[in-house]
Amino acid sequence: MASRREEQQAEIRLQVMRLISQNPEMSTRQVADAVGISNGSAYYVLTALVDKGLVKLGNFRKNPRKGQYAYILTPKGIREKSLLTHNFIERKREEFEVLRSEIKALEEEAGHTAEAMPSLRGGKQWGN
Repeated sequence: MASRREEQQAEIRLQVMRLISQNPEMSTRQVADAVGISNGSAYYVLTALVDKGLVKLGNFRKNPRKGQYAYILTPKGIREKSLLTHNFIERKREEFEVLRSEIKALEEEAGHTAEAMPSLRGGKQWGN
């Protein structure tokens, strides 16, 4: 089982890979802002992805700003992104089930059922 830190790092890698697959021209600062990490962390993540062969750094030759680069997922990167996505979904499903069980236990402890509880959101019930 992965540690919480490893899970967070995997989620950040997934977020970065999703972002650059949608917009390869994003700068490290834009990636950092979108993911909610520092610019240095974004640079570190992108460099690690390039070093692992998951992302290729391309240059825009037609761009008047010759320093502009694009981050392109490699076939290996596409497979890794798919695997990270699958693992993320499984982890979130497990968290969802734990939360659902905890909510049910708390409702039973309080002597309430989901149907009998007045909703704070305009009449919608949990689980519906």
